[in-house]
Amino acid sequence: MKPQQLHIQTPLIESKALSAGINGTVWLKMEALQPTGSFKLRGIGKACLTRIAEGTTALVSSSGGNAGIAVAYGGRRLGVPVTVVVPESTPQTAIARIRQENAQVVIKGRTWMEAHQHSLGMACSGCAYIHPFDDPLLWEGHSTIIDETLQAGLVPDIVVLSVGGGGLLCGIIQGLRASGLAEVPVLAVETRGAHSLMASIQAGELIELADITSIATSLGAKKVADQAFQWTRRHPVIGHCVSDMQAVDACVAFADQHRLVVEPACGAALSVLQHPPTCLEDKQNIMVVVCGGAGVDLEQLCRWKQKRIQTEKGMP
Repeated sequence: MKPQQLHIQTPLIESKALSAGINGTVWLKMEALQPTGSFKLRGIGKACLTRIAEGTTALVSSSGGNAGIAVAYGGRRLGVPVTVVVPESTPQTAIARIRQENAQVVIKGRTWMEAHQHSLGMACSGCAYIHPFDDPLLWEGHSTIIDETLQAGLVPDIVVLSVGGGGLLCGIIQGLRASGLAEVPVLAVETRGAHSLMASIQAGELIELADITSIATSLGAKKVADQAFQWTRRHPVIGHCVSDMQAVDACVAFADQHRLVVEPACGAALSVLQHPPTCLEDKQNIMVVVCGGAGVDLEQLCRWKQKRIQTEKGMP
């Protein structure tokens, strides 16, 4: 029997450690505990199930890592072959995870956009393309994070999340508004060098970055989904940027505090609790989506941390 859904319900936990430096209480939606290691499985799982129910016999996707793992997992669970096109910047840990799910990996281009363009040319009869972030099916799947949060008895005063292509942002806002919480703001965090949403907000129009220079490669979409940008005009979205090293510091601290390794793309959202912006000052219940990520290991985090220490000391 094929599964009715691929994602699991994740814990919502109070973090005393992360609440220590702010006025309110921090609640963590632990999406890093999904079977594939990130929230991506919610939306991508829904897309895979839908396309296969429509008669699809093979899946193609493009990814910087986490989306590809989710599509590969979905294909294996549902019994269809999967090909994932990834850019050269994709961490080897993520590529290994995709292959571990029995999917074929094609490495093409420097950025996700180049990999994406290549994947579009691989369409074949009976084959469906699963976009990593720009698809209403994905947003509907990601919106279940809010459903579960409310079922657990928490009505957040603000939701903190990381932004890459904007799929999670779209899903969270869709979930909030469907639940009558249109006034609840979203703090949308990016790393500098992957700040396509913030750049669009500042420009007043959807724009594309010239390049991705952040180490947070899972946030490496040079242009966010149009729907994500449109939500910034219709919902209280607060754009915020942090440095790569702030994201890495947050990952290292999170591993110490909660015994869980997440990648810098997730650390971006966690870092605002170490350096709180003013929008958190009057919030009592702060819900953070711990989006996870399979593109890093503890050794890599420690190397980045050591590099920062050397830089601060002026060492080569």
